[in-house]
Amino acid sequence: MKANELRSKGETGLKDELKALLRAQFSLRMQISTQQTNKTHELRKVGRDIARVKTVMQQLKTGH
Repeated sequence: MKANELRSKGETGLKDELKALLRAQFSLRMQISTQQTNKTHELRKVGRDIARVKTVMQQLKTGH
């Protein structure tokens, strides 16, 4: 997901996206801890997407 795509979503779209990513992150953490999956790279990818969404939210809030 790219920052340009996120900027076009608006505040409510970003909040929904953040909720979905946080749920995905939790699910991946549980799957990794119970050894149901070995896709540890997905956890890092989701973490970066969460950071990207939070950054765009902060930029919209401050007006950058």
